[in-house]
Formats: sequence, C-alpha cells, structure tokens
Amino acid sequence: MIRVLIADDQPLVRRGLALILGPDPEVEVVGEAEDGARAVALAQRLRPDVVVMDIRMPVMDGVKATEELARTLPETRVLALSTFDMDEYVVAALRAGAYGFLPKDISPEELIAAVRIVHTGEAAVAPRLLSRLLSAYVRTPARPPSWAAGTPHELTPRELEIWRLMATGRGNAEIAAELDISVSTVKNHITGIFGKLGVRDRAQAVIAAYESGLVEAGGGSG
Repeated sequence: MIRVLIADDQPLVRRGLALILGPDPEVEVVGEAEDGARAVALAQRLRPDVVVMDIRMPVMDGVKATEELARTLPETRVLALSTFDMDEYVVAALRAGAYGFLPKDISPEELIAAVRIVHTGEAAVAPRLLSRLLSAYVRTPARPPSWAAGTPHELTPRELEIWRLMATGRGNAEIAAELDISVSTVKNHITGIFGKLGVRDRAQAVIAAYESGLVEAGGGSG
C-alpha cells in the first residue's frame, strides 16, 4: 500500500483528491492537512509514503513544507500540485526537494500514476511543463547551484553530452538512439551524473543545467 497525505487549503480540493485516490487498491489516504505547517506535523506523525502538496497555502506554503520534509523525512516523497501550470513556486518546490509536479487540471489517471511514480523514487514532472517553467523562471542562479560541491568540469565528455540532452527534454530511449548506445548505458551514465552534480533526480539535474548555463532559457546550449 502507498500511504498518502493530502495537503491543500481548500476543503473541496482535499475531498476531491481523496475521492480520486481512495478507491485505488494500492493507495491509502492516511490524512488531510489544510496548510503546510499542519502537513509537516501530520507527516512526522503518520510517516506517509507520499504527500500530495498544494504549493500555495497559508501559515506555511508548500515550498517551505517541502523543504522541511526533505530535511526531516527524506523517505517521504512530495508530489507538488498547483492551480497554475506556469508557476515560479513550482520550480522552487522542485529545488526544495519535491519529486514531481502536476497541475490541478490533470486527469484522475494521471494523478494516480504520478503518486505511484514518486513512490518509487522517480521524478514525476510533465516534460512539456518542466521546459516551459524553466524557460520562464530560471534566468540566472538565485543562489549557488545545488551541485556546487561538484562542477560540470568533473563530468566526462559523454556525461556532459547526456546531461545536455536530458536538459533539452530527451528521454533515455531518445538519448540512446541519438548517441547509438544502449538504454542501460544511458541509465548508468545518468546515475553518475546525479552523483557528481549532487542532485537527486532528473528534474533537479535539468534545473541545474539551466542554472549553470549549460542550457539556456529557450532551449539553446550554453
């Protein structure tokens, strides 16, 4: 069972999400929170596998709550939700440690699939939204990049090439085809890239590529 906590300041939204997730035989909704502070407190008590987290909430917003959960409960994965698909807070949430993001107008099937994906530790971000978000909101680093402990210069030429292709929206199979290597080889390289950059998943690696200037807003390479 995937134990899920729902955090949203609108009671009707919380109830709607619970009604979507509850009937799934692999999901158990263990609690609901009306703000970020309550979400953190409940998560620390209930230890859910996944927190479906609204970004904009009173008392403590979803970004700060995500950051706190990433620090204190790293085994709990956050799936961020926003009313607006173009929302700078979404990029902040991904930086803070969210494993994925979806707009609230997604289908029930997409929501359930995303919960399952983040539960496995993979990133769940719609590629079309991630590229648009980064082009709109990641201009220059607001702070030292998250991979500051390691630099792009420590990547091998092949790793740098794969990182750039990841950042421009290509999936593993597309990267493998373009470089004429196997998908498993691509996956191995990506694991090495994550380790050297100090990032946890694909979304954070893509953000780091934009922040470093490796890929520029609009899709060009730096």
